[in-house]
Amino acid sequence: QVQVGQSGGGLVQPGGSLRLSCAASGSILSVYNMGWYRSAPGKQRELVATISRDGHTNYSDSVKGRFTISRDNAENTVSLQMNSLKPEDTGVYYCNAFVISNNAGGDTYWGQGTQVTVSA
Repeated sequence: QVQVGQSGGGLVQPGGSLRLSCAASGSILSVYNMGWYRSAPGKQRELVATISRDGHTNYSDSVKGRFTISRDNAENTVSLQMNSLKPEDTGVYYCNAFVISNNAGGDTYWGQGTQVTVSA
C-alpha cells in the first residue's frame, strides 16, 4: 500500500505566506515526479508546481517568483512554500506523486487536499 498525506493550508491575508507539506509512504521503491495542483472554486484542477528527483522544477506562470517547491528524496517528501499570496491563489491544493511500489508498477497518487484561503 502507498499513501500520500499532506498538511498545511489555512486562512492567510494577502501578502502573507503558507507552507504545504506532503509525504509519500508505504511499500515504496522510488518516488519520481512530485507536485502540487490546485482547484479554484468552481474550476478544474490545475498544475501549480512540479519537481523531479534531480531537482528540475516547473511552475505555473501565475506563481513564478512567489512559490517555491522543494523535496527530500530520502524522506519522500515535497513542500510548497507560498509567499506573497494573492486572493486568486485561493483553492484546494493537492499533492501528487508518481510512485514505484514494491508490489506494483508505477502509479500516480494524490493527497487528500487542503484548503488555502487568501482573504483580507
